[in-house]
Amino acid sequence: MSSANLKALAESSREKLKAAIDPIEQFLNHHALEQLIQHADNPDEEVFYSGLLSDLRHLLVFSEVAYEKLGAVLRRPNLDSDLAERALYEVYHNGVNSFFYPKNECYSEDGRYAYTGQDAIRFRMKPVRAARDVILSISRVYEELRDDLSYYESDYLTNRRMQGQAK
Repeated sequence: MSSANLKALAESSREKLKAAIDPIEQFLNHHALEQLIQHADNPDEEVFYSGLLSDLRHLLVFSEVAYEKLGAVLRRPNLDSDLAERALYEVYHNGVNSFFYPKNECYSEDGRYAYTGQDAIRFRMKPVRAARDVILSISRVYEELRDDLSYYESDYLTNRRMQGQAK
């Protein structure tokens, strides 16, 4: 990938991460577990929301770290291609995968809806509107990142291994 294309991809990925970080941070700053639970006598609800909050906190950290790394890469006078590639790889494997494969599985992507224009995210239990809205709003950002960075899913590591063997 040319240096100009790599820089443009790093810049757009950084902008997209910022677009995801802000709503996650707002949600986490304004919603506690006790606020989300609607029925105190339902233990499944507490498990669901504590898992969702945990997954969002992890996603926020991964996204903020990637955002900062991309910023550091882009502030250098000369683009370090290896560093940029590594940062984009981490955006994909830590951020995108953390969104689409959350540890607590409070939601998942249903591929049957991915190309219909409908929301492809399906929740394990019906969440309160604020929780639903934050997940659906950031899902579009992570979908775009996944599409933009699909090279880093497997091709990047394959090429790195081949370069290592060629030396």
